[in-house]
Amino acid sequence: MVPAGGSFPLGFILFSFLLVLLGCQAERTNVGLVYEITQPDLDKIFHLAINKANEDNEELQFHGVSVAIEPGNSFETSKKLCKMLRQNLVAVFGPTTNLAARHAMSICDAKELPFLDTRWDFQARLPTINLHPHPAALGVALKDMVSALGWESFTIIYETGEYLPTVRELLQMYGTAGPTVTVRRYELDLNGNYRNVLRRIRSSSDYSFVVVGSLGTLPEFFKQAQQVGLVTSDYRYFIGNLDWHTLDLEPYQHAGTNITGLRLVSPEDEQVQEVAKALYESEEPFQNVSCPMTNSMALIYDGVQLLAETYKHVNFRPVPLNCGDDSSWDKGYTLVNYMKALTLNGLTGPIRFDYEGLRTDFELEVTELTVSGMQKVGQWSSVDGFQQERPAPAHSLEPDMRSLVNKSFVVVTAISEPYGMLKETAEKLEGNDQFEGFGIELIDELSKKLGFSYTFRLQPDNKYGGIDPKTGEWNGMLREIMDNRADMGITDLTMTSERESGVDFTIPFMNLGIGILFRKPMKEPPKLFSFMSPFSGEVWLFLGLAYMSVSISMFVLGRLSPAEWDNPYPCIEEPTELENQFSFANCLWFSVGALLQQGSELAPKAYSTRAVAASWWFFTLILVSSYTANLAAFLTVESLVTPINDAEDLSKNKGGVNYGAKIGGSTFTFFKESNFPTYQRMYEFMRDNPQFMTSSNQEGVDRVENSNYAFLMESTTIEYITERRCTLTQVGALLDEKGYGIAMRKNWPYRDILSQAVLEMQEQGLLTKMKTKWWQEKRGGGACSDADEDAGAVALEISNLGGVFLVMGVGSFFGIFVSLLEMVLGVKERSDENKVNFKTELMDEIRFVLQCSGNTKEVKYPKNSSRSIASSKSKGSSISLDSLPEDTPEAKGEDGEE
Repeated sequence: MVPAGGSFPLGFILFSFLLVLLGCQAERTNVGLVYEITQPDLDKIFHLAINKANEDNEELQFHGVSVAIEPGNSFETSKKLCKMLRQNLVAVFGPTTNLAARHAMSICDAKELPFLDTRWDFQARLPTINLHPHPAALGVALKDMVSALGWESFTIIYETGEYLPTVRELLQMYGTAGPTVTVRRYELDLNGNYRNVLRRIRSSSDYSFVVVGSLGTLPEFFKQAQQVGLVTSDYRYFIGNLDWHTLDLEPYQHAGTNITGLRLVSPEDEQVQEVAKALYESEEPFQNVSCPMTNSMALIYDGVQLLAETYKHVNFRPVPLNCGDDSSWDKGYTLVNYMKALTLNGLTGPIRFDYEGLRTDFELEVTELTVSGMQKVGQWSSVDGFQQERPAPAHSLEPDMRSLVNKSFVVVTAISEPYGMLKETAEKLEGNDQFEGFGIELIDELSKKLGFSYTFRLQPDNKYGGIDPKTGEWNGMLREIMDNRADMGITDLTMTSERESGVDFTIPFMNLGIGILFRKPMKEPPKLFSFMSPFSGEVWLFLGLAYMSVSISMFVLGRLSPAEWDNPYPCIEEPTELENQFSFANCLWFSVGALLQQGSELAPKAYSTRAVAASWWFFTLILVSSYTANLAAFLTVESLVTPINDAEDLSKNKGGVNYGAKIGGSTFTFFKESNFPTYQRMYEFMRDNPQFMTSSNQEGVDRVENSNYAFLMESTTIEYITERRCTLTQVGALLDEKGYGIAMRKNWPYRDILSQAVLEMQEQGLLTKMKTKWWQEKRGGGACSDADEDAGAVALEISNLGGVFLVMGVGSFFGIFVSLLEMVLGVKERSDENKVNFKTELMDEIRFVLQCSGNTKEVKYPKNSSRSIASSKSKGSSISLDSLPEDTPEAKGEDGEE
């Protein structure tokens, strides 16, 4: 009831809002994080990972709950974690300091709540998942690296006793009879003063050091090592901390010291770069020597993704926990075991656990500090050990580059999207400003790299160039180059043996092949009886046989079982007849009712009929469930039909598809010179049917869109077209492999310089970025990708369900027909039995039916009781008591005793 004034009371509104808020929180899956206040990046990447997991899975509703603590404060950790446990957590990411982490681990252990640890820890146990590579396996990596470096005598410098298990493998490496391995501890509780230890190390005869310590002490260690003269070209270090790449290494970059280490997070990894860009809101997050993303940050991100992957398979409902009682989450251990059984590729590489739940199988990059920054020199894995991948020494290009400085070249090009195009602008442009495209930008980048200037000139006839078969002369762009009217040629110019005989090319700036451009497969109209598609014809046949077999079994067993013969008149204690409910018609009805999950009024009583009925019910349960599971797919997924799937189909003109290529182009030349039978047939078809050849690629594309026609062209051009024309696609695999290159005169002295520059651009990923820009972003690119993303669920139409309506209509009309037939036969029987006119009786019956009212009907011709009883007998479903065997005298005597 609304109170006077037309507004609800404030208390009612607040109570409703509270209910809504609690309902929203109940739907969320809360994940906890306890982090040190000195490491705010852990909280940032934690929430970034939560958002990423929710974006990748719309059904997932992870919600991050994080609290900050003072480093190493175990009391604050316990207090805040206990408060968090009341919020229905499914897992907790622990702090990175040992004391606080152990307290948090103990609480989660008592509550059986999954605890995800990112520390260097030997003592991982349920319900803890330690994502950090196990220290024992890291010890094996250190041993392998020292062996690969060829160190015989070296010093192990460790921080505290907790790092000794990691260097155990190094201590046992040579045994008692081998070279001397010295061990020194540098953290002696002297307020961070390590100089005394470092001076003793400098006075020793060792020049090779394995340093194992924490990220908090290593910066000061190297600073003091430099102060005492241990960071020079005479010394070499191997760092056993996987976070060493996050240190500020610039002060030691030019010292000449060989500093090598292992890292778990690779800054070159695309996934790492994507996360770093989002985390630091910068397009270039790794600009200096060090990489700011620590292992703990990456492991927290991977842990959230692992938890999200687990929740794709299980969906346990968390419960609030209280540190003051004995409550625990009974699903915690199960969730942990499931997580440990998964494999995931994350920021720290492949994540997988062994039978003990430890991360002993992992991959590490071996990196070395050079004057140009951190450089990868190899790879270590627990399976293959150390694999050296040291790059070859770079050759300086300065002498060759100077030969191009201040040079000026004429570059000929042709209009061909997206390699060379005229800018779409209302302003009048002249010179180089009027052109744009992939090829135009490529020349511009090369000019900036090598220091030359250029002038673009458009090919008048837009021909790329080749030998004219009639005149035997070169034409097109290649003729311009050969006649010294141009220095270079750039467009989608394919490198062929014929063209190589007249001009030179750089190395390919783009690799491709010949593809088939055709319209996208058309959706096949659904079949009328598509609802029968979930089962094959064989299954439907055996289903019918099973139906008939069960019905017959019920009929026979019902007649054999005494329990199925009942007294039809309960008021008569000694009936003369017994009745059986399982007539053959009723058995059919019982079976079909169970099959359609509707049931019937018939209930078996004997053990035999119940056994058959139970097996039939189980059979129909599985069958109907399987049918329902497959039905949605068959009704919603529309089959795609295309007349051709590859070049073999095209050569046979399947579906009446005609095809062609550009006249005089490299594609046509490929088929002309090919010895493969399929390609020979295709060449003969194109040669004998010149009407299917085109003078340009655009003409071929238009034909594909407007007729039953396939066009043969380069795959990169097909990619460009299919990004903009959503009705077209590439059919089949590529027919060959080739590349586009920059054309130039034979023996031109700058060929190698340009090829070297193109190769560098490929290695730097610049060519890939340029292709993405011109294929998927400029001039309407990406339109078809957006269209595919917007495509969602489609409503079912009448064509999908036409068969279902047909079955319903046929069944209804059949019922009407049977009903009319029953009425006519009933009238005929009454008219013959009572000697009345059939027509008069039929008209009376029809008039009564047409009244459409009343649920009672008067009996016009009552029958006597004897006839009524006789007529009530069901043929085959009743039995007389006289036919049953009489009791024996002994039985009578026993019955008569009192």
